[in-house]
Amino acid sequence: MNEDITFIVDSAKEAMDKAIKHLEKQFVNIRAGKASPAMLGSVMVDYYGSQTPLSQVANVNTPDGRTITVQPWEKNMLQAIEKAIMIANLGFNPMNNGDLLIISVPPLTEERRRDLAKQAKAEAEDAKVGVRSARKDANNDIKKTEDASEDLQKNAEADVQALTDKYVKKIDDILAAKEAEIMTV
Repeated sequence: MNEDITFIVDSAKEAMDKAIKHLEKQFVNIRAGKASPAMLGSVMVDYYGSQTPLSQVANVNTPDGRTITVQPWEKNMLQAIEKAIMIANLGFNPMNNGDLLIISVPPLTEERRRDLAKQAKAEAEDAKVGVRSARKDANNDIKKTEDASEDLQKNAEADVQALTDKYVKKIDDILAAKEAEIMTV
């Protein structure tokens, strides 16, 4: 196969891999009943005037499936962290015991589970759009290669389509697993 076409197909595969990685990263933020430190991954704390990720100013743990503890490295940051968690609007109400923050993760209601499943579907659809966009870019680049024969171009387009199908199926599988996780009580 022509070097240019090989490069185009490899680039498309790389872009599709990135779409999958992004999807998996987004799915970590969609909680499925169990407490996890990743739930507070989006919280930014005002640390001496600059916005800093929570994980860089405190130790975040899950002693059990329903509780998250946040222990700041500096005790005077307790109020700022509590405020940041409230501002993040995650639906958590941290309890301050003077040493650390204790967050009880309430069990999900059926309605909330459906909303989370919908959110997961939307993220999966975004990933599919990313995969299809990579396919479109690759096909356009293949058509622009002048030193490749028509048969070579058609074969390359078929390879890109096969890649696309493979990645769309992978996204569907990841989504099915996440939905099952969300809907399990």
